[in-house]
Amino acid sequence: MKVVHRGFDTITLAIEANISHTLYDLMIDAQERDAADQRDEEFSHNGVTLLIKGYGGNGYKIIASGGHMGATWFIKKPNPKDRWGIRVSVGSVFLATQGLGAARAHINETMDALGVAFGPNQISVSRADFCIDILAPDFVLVPENFVMHSHCNRADHVTAEDLRINGKSGRVTSVTIGGSIRRQVIVYDKRAEIIQRHKPLWWDIWNHNLKAEGWPPLDASDAANSRVWRVELRAGKDLLKGVWNIRRWAEFDAKLGDVMIDTLGKIRYTVPDPNDTNRARWRNSEIWDVALKETANDLIEMRSFVEPDKVKRVYQAEQIRILQAQILGLV
Repeated sequence: MKVVHRGFDTITLAIEANISHTLYDLMIDAQERDAADQRDEEFSHNGVTLLIKGYGGNGYKIIASGGHMGATWFIKKPNPKDRWGIRVSVGSVFLATQGLGAARAHINETMDALGVAFGPNQISVSRADFCIDILAPDFVLVPENFVMHSHCNRADHVTAEDLRINGKSGRVTSVTIGGSIRRQVIVYDKRAEIIQRHKPLWWDIWNHNLKAEGWPPLDASDAANSRVWRVELRAGKDLLKGVWNIRRWAEFDAKLGDVMIDTLGKIRYTVPDPNDTNRARWRNSEIWDVALKETANDLIEMRSFVEPDKVKRVYQAEQIRILQAQILGLV
């Protein structure tokens, strides 16, 4: 087994601030134009360019995306009685290529450009995902090999009923344990996922990391030798705040590693022992020990150092391929 990527996959936080009424009106105008022509409307303000969707959701009036190399912003109508008016989510491409430090800087710079002032005590981290991608062509995912410890408090509680399985043709491709607002672990076939969802950039990320260690690149067409499995650890707001008292960046930096290591201990993928009926005594499988080691080694700043221009080129090529296939199909 070989680790081909590790790092944060999603960071979501709320900001105790509101945009100005003037900026809100400008964004609403763009949103209405979007709703009329049924496409995301490009909106620029003080050097910041966002794509505003023609709809809101979950209590937020405006949803604006910075594209593949930006964050997604959820904005409420300015209201002095509702101080938490902004939510921001940074996704996997940004974090994999730029790192957590760049994501924080991006949030601060964007808010500054939009004229929104806030301090370090005016943010609340509500979700953090950490992932380890492991090249393991011979690995077979068996749901029954998971062991869950349920001797925890309510926000930490995980049982066998929380296990969800996906697969086809008799092969299990994904197992999810837990809930997204609490503690959640997902093990899934990442190779199959990036092919199905058209995410070719991940081949570049994996191969860049392999090249840095003197390993040959993966051949995307060779399923037998390029099967990458992802172990994804999710900490939702109930776990972060209710159990670990993590809200601000300082608490996040000090304790997030402990949260993820604890998760790998409370939910384990094991090697069954037919001579021992006590599942808690089953030893970790190799893939779990690899995930545990990688998580413990470094959890603050991890980058794949793929240049932003390369990201844009890969996505552009993929969109061209999709459009060509659609045109051919129509013809």
